[in-house]
Amino acid sequence: MSRRPARARRRRQRTGARRFVLFFLLGLIALLYAGPLRAYYDKRELVNQQRTQVELLKSAKSELKLKLREASTLEAAEREARRLWYAKPGEHLYIVKGIDEWRKSRARAHQ
Repeated sequence: MSRRPARARRRRQRTGARRFVLFFLLGLIALLYAGPLRAYYDKRELVNQQRTQVELLKSAKSELKLKLREASTLEAAEREARRLWYAKPGEHLYIVKGIDEWRKSRARAHQ
């Protein structure tokens, strides 16, 4: 009868050792996978951010193309020339000053 308890003890010891080795291996595998998994998720986040940035740049590009198309017209060129105080051939450029005071005095006169 003394053999059975000794065998049972050895089995328990082997089972405990096997469990320890199994948990050790599982922990080692988890540690080995942690780095690549972290890198994968970091890169995935970076790709998502860059996709968002690409979409923003595409929309900005389409807006700029529209502005370029509008700025390439003759009317836009003429507006810009007028803004720079250019006059057409045969036109005379007059600079009128004191418009604000004239408007104020006119408003007072109509009250």
